[in-house]
Formats: sequence, structure tokens, C-alpha cells
Amino acid sequence: MDKFSPEEQAARKRAVFDAMSPRRQRQIEKRGYDIWDPFQPPKDPIEIRRDVTQRTSGQLVHAFLAAQNRGSRSEAYQQGVLEMAMGLIRGEDRILAMYEFSCWYQTLLEAEGRCLNLE
Repeated sequence: MDKFSPEEQAARKRAVFDAMSPRRQRQIEKRGYDIWDPFQPPKDPIEIRRDVTQRTSGQLVHAFLAAQNRGSRSEAYQQGVLEMAMGLIRGEDRILAMYEFSCWYQTLLEAEGRCLNLE
């Protein structure tokens, strides 16, 4: 907006306002036409969170499900995988506890010469 004179800026602002629906115009007038800026720069996109390997939760879920040789999994199973991936990336205590318990339990089973068979 800096490349236009104040008069040109006001004319452009009025043109945008006049092209709007009456309902939208009322909303702007309610908040204040003077403070309304129709030429604001766009906001930055949301930060895409990644884990320590620089993978997104979607990438982790896809890789994990592809690595499983158990055929197609239920929606609940896939939802659980997604919840774990997102929770680990966010550092949620609840998910971290489930992860640490799973690791501990796997070590316990191996030490006793057993395996987990839920099927």
C-alpha cells in the first residue's frame, strides 16, 4: 500500500468496501471503517510440526502402517497410530507415558522369553 498516495489508498479502500455485500459492510462499520485495512498482508501459514527426524505426523503414520505386514488395520488402530504420532511430536505427557510403558513392557517380555500376541 506504500506505493499509493493517501488519496489513492482511500479511493481503493472505498472501492473494495462498495463492492462488498451490505451485510459485510455493516460488519465492518460496526468494528470501525477507519481501522479496517482491506490490504493487510497475508498471515504466515501455520507451523508444520516435525519430530526429531524431521518427519510430520502424517509421514510417520504412513511409514508405520506401510511397514506393518498384517494386512489392513481397523479405523481404531489407525486412529491410535495417528494419536500417538501427533502426541509424541507435541510432547504430550500422556502419550510419552504410553510410549515409555510400551518400551518397558517390550523389554520385560524379551527378558522373560515371551512375546505379545494380541491376535
